[in-house]
Amino acid sequence: MKIATIILNYNSSADCKKCIGDLLMQENVEQEIIVVDNCSKEEERLAVENLCNELSVTFIANDKNCGYNAGNNIGLRYAAEKGYGYALIANPDMQFPNRDYLQKLLEPMFNDKEIVVCGSDIVTPEGVHQNPKKRGEDKLANYFFWIKEFFKTRKSDTPEWIEEPTISKECRCLNGCCFLTSIDFIKQIGFLDEGTFLYGEEPILGIQVERTGSKMYYLADTYAIHNHKKSNEGSSAFCLKHWRHSMVHRLYKYSNMPLYKKVVAQMGIELYFLTLKLSHWARLLK
Repeated sequence: MKIATIILNYNSSADCKKCIGDLLMQENVEQEIIVVDNCSKEEERLAVENLCNELSVTFIANDKNCGYNAGNNIGLRYAAEKGYGYALIANPDMQFPNRDYLQKLLEPMFNDKEIVVCGSDIVTPEGVHQNPKKRGEDKLANYFFWIKEFFKTRKSDTPEWIEEPTISKECRCLNGCCFLTSIDFIKQIGFLDEGTFLYGEEPILGIQVERTGSKMYYLADTYAIHNHKKSNEGSSAFCLKHWRHSMVHRLYKYSNMPLYKKVVAQMGIELYFLTLKLSHWARLLK
């Protein structure tokens, strides 16, 4: 089976080069690597375009950055038009040390056609696991989770939003930096939700999988490295703005709570981000 591998690049030419290099070493799987440049700076776009030309990799330039899901949808629509059955979504800062990574990721989806999204173990260079992710229940109280978080003492390096990473299983949420998906499923949901610009797309995808009666699966038998640099995300104000927007979008579009509870939940979201801003300003004033 030939699959499409989609890399969404934004001012990450150095990471993109390494990622493509790893993907070209994959064995026992035919793939077309598709790099979508999400309106990078001219020198970065040219660097990636030249790299793609040298390596016979498909390059698509986007003239407007409308966000993470919108950029990936450009690659997914290209893959759908060419008749691919599966697509790997991979951030340019992903590294794939195992040459059978794609082959292993495809196996659960071949064996169980109800699985429409599959992700592997993902670790940072320091060995911190980033999959599978927890997805909170659709309850009003969960929009006020942050109150107790301020009083918690961190017990380990593994984030509290990560489930047990050593067991393969069905799951409710996967890290959006790298996952394999069925093109039929993507077409069924009308492609990735472009109502988010950055952040929050992962639980939304999990909800969409459940609403179609399909499965999301976590594979512990292989791994990829997420060499993410927080400085690449932008300023704190930029990040908070889009994180808040994504939470409100998910609340009103995907929550099953009645409207009055959604209004109260949004109050919890607004208070949370106000608290984050005040904490940020307090640190700057020290």
